[in-house]
Amino acid sequence: MKYTYFPGCSLKGLGRAYEESLLPVMRHLGVELAELDDWNCCGATAYMSVDEAKAGVLAARNLAIAEKAGPYDLLTPCSACYLVLNKTKHNITDFPEIRDTIHRALRSANLAYTGNTQVRHPLDVLVHDVGLDAIKSRVVRPLKGLKVAPYYGCQVVRPYSTFDDAWNPTTMDRLLAALGADVVPFPLKTKCCGGSLTGTVPEAGLRLTYILLKEAVRRGADVIATICPLCQFNLDAYHDQIDRRWGRTRIATVYFTQLMGLTFGFSPKQLGLNRNFVPMNPLATEPKAMAQRSQSVRGAP
Repeated sequence: MKYTYFPGCSLKGLGRAYEESLLPVMRHLGVELAELDDWNCCGATAYMSVDEAKAGVLAARNLAIAEKAGPYDLLTPCSACYLVLNKTKHNITDFPEIRDTIHRALRSANLAYTGNTQVRHPLDVLVHDVGLDAIKSRVVRPLKGLKVAPYYGCQVVRPYSTFDDAWNPTTMDRLLAALGADVVPFPLKTKCCGGSLTGTVPEAGLRLTYILLKEAVRRGADVIATICPLCQFNLDAYHDQIDRRWGRTRIATVYFTQLMGLTFGFSPKQLGLNRNFVPMNPLATEPKAMAQRSQSVRGAP
């Protein structure tokens, strides 16, 4: 299986642990990823609200380059990138004025996009292309006894629920179960983490983050698994501020690909787990330490 890989800005910066875990996991499963040549920022969701046409041109340039590169789906791990690229595809189809602007801009760069390149999320590829049975067969260190709250965020299944349900997605739940984890029922799995509000309107952003952390702890989770770089950052980086406002609510938040890599036998450092603010203690040690998993995670500094 081969896919064109669009990392986006986050996976080369603050979200680099996502890439550090995604790439070896995909290789281990026999999935070949070819990074998109000369890719650019997708325009992100904020720019879409400032100038939708220009943001669409930025995103469409990546789609056009991917289409030119070959007949492969475009694997897009970042939730914001995944949303923007899909939105651009829909806008080209549904809105003639936006389509004309985008096509005109692409022609000026000797590019064209016919709509053939499909934008795929790693969860979609892993569950529907690789398959849960194939993934389970590669597990050498199952997540037995680890209680994981699956958190999808608000962008990957809304408004375009292309591979999962918009209100109750289950692909990550099923994947984590195949890895041996105890999947904690988490009704806030698609509630917004606060997004960029943590930097622009901190009171609102931090409260949204706190609600998610508190609910995960209340439900007995040892760790939160996420698929979005911004969600991971918000849920991992603001514990000190949240502790000062609402009391201590500590729980590690990691990428689902990091948990996959651990079950395949990769070391925590290989998977970027050393980058977390709140350490993922239970699986960062030998399996015997799993017995103290709850105390280790919640008591992490």
